[in-house]
Amino acid sequence: MHRLSEMETLPRILAAKGPFVLAGVPAGFLPWLLTDLARAAKGRAIYVAADEAGMRSAADTAHYFAPEIELLSYPAWDCLPYDRASPSLRVTSERLACLAALQRPRTAPQLLITTINAVTQRTLTPFRIRQLSAHLKPGARIDRDQLATLLQANGYVRSDTVADAGEFAIRGSLVDLFPSGETLALRLDFFGDEIESIRTFDPADQRTVGRVEQFSLLPASESLLDEDGIKRFRSRYRETFGATATGDPLYQAVSEGRRLAGMDHWLPLIEERMTTFFDHVGPDCVIVRDSGVPAAAQARFEAINDYHANRVRAQSSDPGSYRPLAPDALYLSDSEWEAAVKELPVHLTSPFSEPASESVIDLGVSAARDFAAERTQGANIYEAAVAHIGKQRREGRGVILASYTGGSRERLKGLLADHGLTGVEQAENWQRAQAIAAGGQTALAVLPQDHGFTTADLAVLTEQDLLGDRLVRRAKRRKSADAFLNELATLTPGDLVVHTEHGIGRYDGLTSIPVGNAPHDCVALTYSGGDKLYVPVENIDVLSRYGNESEGVALDKLGGIGWQTRKARMKDRIREIAGELMATAAARALRSADLAAPDTSAYPAFVDRFPYNETDDQDRAINDVIEDLSAGKPMDRLVCGDVGFGKTEVALRAACIAAMAGMQVALVCPTTLLARQHFSNFVERFHGFPIKIGRLSRLVPAAEAKACREGLADGTVDIVIGTHALLAKGVGFKRLGLVIVDEEQRFGVVHKERLKTLKTDVHMLTLTATPIPRTLQMAMSGLRELSVIQTPPVDRLAVRTYVMPWDPVVLREALLREHYRGGQSFFVTPRVADLPDIEEFFREHVPELTYVVAHGQMAAGDVEDRMSAFYDRKYDVLISTTIVESGLDIPSANTMIIHRADRFGLAQLYQLRGRVGRAKIRAYAYLTTPPERIMTETAEKRLKVLSDLDNLGAGFQLASHDLDIRGAGNLLGDEQSGHIREVGFELYQSMLEEAILEAKAGGIAEARTRDLSPQITVDAPILIPEDYVPDLDLRMSLYRRINDMESAQELESFAAELIDRFGKLPEPTENLLTVMNIKLNARKAHVAKIDAGPRGALVSFWNDSFPDIAGLLAYVERLGGTAKLRPDSRLSISRAWSDPRARLNGILQLSRGLARIMG
Repeated sequence: MHRLSEMETLPRILAAKGPFVLAGVPAGFLPWLLTDLARAAKGRAIYVAADEAGMRSAADTAHYFAPEIELLSYPAWDCLPYDRASPSLRVTSERLACLAALQRPRTAPQLLITTINAVTQRTLTPFRIRQLSAHLKPGARIDRDQLATLLQANGYVRSDTVADAGEFAIRGSLVDLFPSGETLALRLDFFGDEIESIRTFDPADQRTVGRVEQFSLLPASESLLDEDGIKRFRSRYRETFGATATGDPLYQAVSEGRRLAGMDHWLPLIEERMTTFFDHVGPDCVIVRDSGVPAAAQARFEAINDYHANRVRAQSSDPGSYRPLAPDALYLSDSEWEAAVKELPVHLTSPFSEPASESVIDLGVSAARDFAAERTQGANIYEAAVAHIGKQRREGRGVILASYTGGSRERLKGLLADHGLTGVEQAENWQRAQAIAAGGQTALAVLPQDHGFTTADLAVLTEQDLLGDRLVRRAKRRKSADAFLNELATLTPGDLVVHTEHGIGRYDGLTSIPVGNAPHDCVALTYSGGDKLYVPVENIDVLSRYGNESEGVALDKLGGIGWQTRKARMKDRIREIAGELMATAAARALRSADLAAPDTSAYPAFVDRFPYNETDDQDRAINDVIEDLSAGKPMDRLVCGDVGFGKTEVALRAACIAAMAGMQVALVCPTTLLARQHFSNFVERFHGFPIKIGRLSRLVPAAEAKACREGLADGTVDIVIGTHALLAKGVGFKRLGLVIVDEEQRFGVVHKERLKTLKTDVHMLTLTATPIPRTLQMAMSGLRELSVIQTPPVDRLAVRTYVMPWDPVVLREALLREHYRGGQSFFVTPRVADLPDIEEFFREHVPELTYVVAHGQMAAGDVEDRMSAFYDRKYDVLISTTIVESGLDIPSANTMIIHRADRFGLAQLYQLRGRVGRAKIRAYAYLTTPPERIMTETAEKRLKVLSDLDNLGAGFQLASHDLDIRGAGNLLGDEQSGHIREVGFELYQSMLEEAILEAKAGGIAEARTRDLSPQITVDAPILIPEDYVPDLDLRMSLYRRINDMESAQELESFAAELIDRFGKLPEPTENLLTVMNIKLNARKAHVAKIDAGPRGALVSFWNDSFPDIAGLLAYVERLGGTAKLRPDSRLSISRAWSDPRARLNGILQLSRGLARIMG
């Protein structure tokens, strides 16, 4: 193969005294060039990208070209200059891990990838980095409190549960921490003050994975609050800003050794001296910067000065005012950067060819051919590609085709083979791909590269060159949301809960109540009139959450009959609903519908226009729909998935298959705005296909609407998209075959009835964003087919979330930044009453922007017109109460400010945040809190979780906690929401589930023991002690999890998890697990209650009867004189149990015996 080194180019670059321009280096070729430089350089090769995305994509692809090279990445802070927010722990950890790696001797060629923002910022000196890294291994002696102080000084944040880099937690003899630069967190087990063992654990489920012999402890943050640092900061802060500045919250916090958000921007005051990044990299480095760097550097220096000027302008003498440092304290100046470029030399790459000269080396590589022309003309791209490949081969070039994933490589291979491409072979790595290409074949590689390149004897074409912009999921560390959410599902004091026997009450928290002489944790509830009810933690399963709509809900009276009658009435109504569902399902099963199967040539080409990788769930949903359409029975499928999870693609593909099979397709949406969005989507995707698309809604001109109706009647319109105007009497179809309903829960009863009449023998596909809980999905199987899309789409850049006190300077910056990059913003407030204040803020602080206000108290038509105007980009900002239009997708809006975020529920915040970040650019969400930072503890926790939940997929699980925010899935029609108000959300669901299963079983099944929650009274301490698990919410959630367990094995593994996470089980917790075991057996044996005392036990059966009387009598006989069955059908056992332990073991044996009778 033709290599650079043969052209004498590499030695020239390596020996350069001044900066060269490396011309003819297109973006796709750059990673290959960098790996060559890294191999040839004496020192390290360093690449400076223009932005974070450039850095990440170079890091992803360089690895493919040269797997043996050591890759380091050094990102910039992910906050603005002079921000109120600190850089995230993940970023500072990565930076410090990189700087520490630079202090170690090299063992392999090294390529360091960084950004212009990172290299133009000053950082710690190499001496400080060496001084700060400590090595810990088993056997080392260190006092735990000393370790805590050391960790806090090093920037680690103490939390209850370690979930992210830079956090630590201390529980008894265990210390969990997640050090910088490690992929897993560490659990240190102490014996006294000696480290006994170090285990790695996975933060997602908190379980141990393996052991390590030693690790180096790096700081988690660059601003280190050790004693000297604090002293330096105090004296320099007073010198710089005058003695009056000591009232500043920042000054006070740092003086006390507390970390305050945003303090990193005063780093030069804490550190003795700062150096530049280049002081760390060592001699003989070859440094290359991207062609976009000069412009990015310019913009960066301007931004720094600009932000500084704004801060100075807004400065006041208030104690909380922002006092900025001079720009050159933390950042390089323009002239310093220019000098470094000349001195070091920092070479510049350029994608364009330039004539060679003293300072220009032309590498003669050009960009890959772009097929944009064919795409816009609607010509067949695959034919063009095959012709292009043939031409390259004739000119003596080898050809490599790069796909993002194995799946898309297969599809591309099939499509090109259909268009006559031969001699194709799959390559597993770069060396193999080059060999195949050199042998005159076409190599198919999996390489996450956006664009290809063409050298003298090699042409690399990527999927994106052929098919246009793609969004690629960069595989990234999945932070399991489940672990988070399990612990979030907990109740907070003040929430409404429903007790199956007593109705709706208010949860007041956990209290310890003595039972006999032993403490016992109970959940305290308050009912109407102030009555209190205490539920023991092992019976917590009789409680369920009421739901979010808790305003105006009356508490029930303890011992009143209101609740029982309501519950009974509900049961009957739910039973009717279940019966109806069964009847509809049965009727559909008897009818037949037209078959539709994917067209072999048109369908794959249609699929290929989808610019993302399908997620697994999406693939599954699409395959389900294809199977349904070709089964010959009318389809009735419900596709659930969060907004933006790719439901529309499922609908598009179904429409394509049906329309190509000669059916008419109708897509019905609840609002004109959604109809418009779908229409433009469909028109774009079906461009060039022989399919006519029409639209109907109140905004469509009369003439177009009339033509569309006629087209539907005579069969010339294939696909129609509209609002409920489609369901009007005057609309007739010639051969309607598929109806797609979007957001069905938002149609009224009349329209739903009309939809039902269409249902009988056409295919129905319903899309909804309302999640449906898993248990209910199971019960529904066979009644309505369900597909759930839970994985979020391509990792569009996660939304960068800031939580900060209200700060007009930052918010003005945020809004203007979005405006100047051509985008729009959302401004959300919890109450209509806040709107006038917000408008005032806009008039005063951001007069440059236009805004429109929308809220739920306006007329629906009015809201829709305003939303449409915003969608058409007539306004810069939409100010609204919780966003009115839930299904709305506005890709141009990428900044969201949430006013008083502490007033929203977690799922609401998550839903709101999901409105931004729909495009390829980074989205920002600012959650503002009251300026004095006065929030409830739970609100603070919610916001912390949200800023950690960067990955998107959590939405689905989150939503299923706070599912009720959007009312339950519309499985059943309209009256449902009324029912939910009466009995609360979770209980309604379990009642519905039961009714459906009963209806399926044919008639009323016997009462199920599932609702039985046996009460076990024993004089022993039963709780998770506070000193074992100090965090109340975490304790509550562990109680909830224990109550959900259904087998002894689950309890065993739960006990193992507790020991792993918190250390040896205390006795009261062992008792709790024993009681749960007894409860499982008791439920199986239909036991309602067991009372145990020093002289024996009394067992009461459920409904005062035991299913197997003969078995019970035989059991009593076996026990001899110690057991008696009393006339009131209770069982009494007389035994002398002297201490609580013996009593618990005694009843455990008894419950096992009774359960065994039942088989």
